[in-house]
Amino acid sequence: MEGMKLFSAALLGGALLLGGGAFAAEPIRIGAIFSVTGPAAFLGEPERNTAKMLEDEINKGGGLLGRKIEVVVYDDESDPTKAVTAVDRLIKKDKVVAIIGPSTTGSTLAIAPKVEEGKVPLVSCAAAIDIVSPVRRFVFKTPQSDVLAVKQIYRHAKKNGISKVAILTASDAFGSAGRKELKELAEKSGVAVVADEVFGPKDTDMNAQLTKIKGTAAQAIVCWGTNPGPAVIARNRKQLGISMPLYMSHGVASNKFIELAGKENAEGILLPAGRLIVDEQVAEKHPQKKLLTKYAKEYEARFKTPVSSFGGYAFDALSLVAQAIKSGKSAEPAAIRDSLEKTKGFWATTGEFTFTPSDHNGLTEDAFVMVRITKGGWEMLK
Repeated sequence: MEGMKLFSAALLGGALLLGGGAFAAEPIRIGAIFSVTGPAAFLGEPERNTAKMLEDEINKGGGLLGRKIEVVVYDDESDPTKAVTAVDRLIKKDKVVAIIGPSTTGSTLAIAPKVEEGKVPLVSCAAAIDIVSPVRRFVFKTPQSDVLAVKQIYRHAKKNGISKVAILTASDAFGSAGRKELKELAEKSGVAVVADEVFGPKDTDMNAQLTKIKGTAAQAIVCWGTNPGPAVIARNRKQLGISMPLYMSHGVASNKFIELAGKENAEGILLPAGRLIVDEQVAEKHPQKKLLTKYAKEYEARFKTPVSSFGGYAFDALSLVAQAIKSGKSAEPAAIRDSLEKTKGFWATTGEFTFTPSDHNGLTEDAFVMVRITKGGWEMLK
């Protein structure tokens, strides 16, 4: 596959690295804001773990441009206000050249004006398309956009004879963005939304919303949110005896969701996800295969827990920043931003990234596969 860059070969194999001796210059400081604690910790913890793991690997190989890198991590505790405090500190005190994260859409949208003002590139680990649409000059992101996920869900539903759906979305930034796309893309996809229910991110009982949906003509339910809400919905759905298919967003693509929902309650749930959580089922010839296998093996050996899509988003964010520093031969924020925007054919755990001045996500629908939860695990659908 000519022109494509496999990160595992380019970075971890040492092609980015100059010099093998002692580091003489000041380290290149890269900031990171993750929800290591709080409700979104299932996102932020694997992201923090991954960033530190990749930091170690880069430095063991010689660093970037002959300099050690230092990933400065702050925990926003799943609170957008604390993310704003963290970004101020990273830019003004720590003098970072780029920032990866935050974990959530709300925190990313809260800090976006700060990175624009400070002219420091941000590669977010949150999914909503609102992060990069309209395009902000210094803001990029690694997760697949919600619009791509909605298209995958509706395509799968139509293929399986489903034309009427109920949507059940969180009232936070991620859920609201998903709700907007679910409604706007329905008619274009040949799907009718016959029920539109909302839940609070901290709600512990969704029986009222599900009972309303049960009384409609819906043939399937599409839930949009991140834990714990979707897990509550999975449990309540089973308790109410609702048998229609349940689709989730890629916001639950980790084993933590199955753990919170319970294996029996999660059985059969469908969602679009990156190939990372089904890495063993990916074809050997696929351009992501070696990278996915390497990352999963190293992460699981170090942290004694399965990989998740969310850790992969951080892997990709730091990988993209590292590649931008290498290709631009500079660790200055403006040069990193310019190099990021020129990224083409860059394979990482989420997919193949090609950024342009009008596209700061750089992924296509091919970054997704449809998966089904089967016997407490993940099954990639053909």
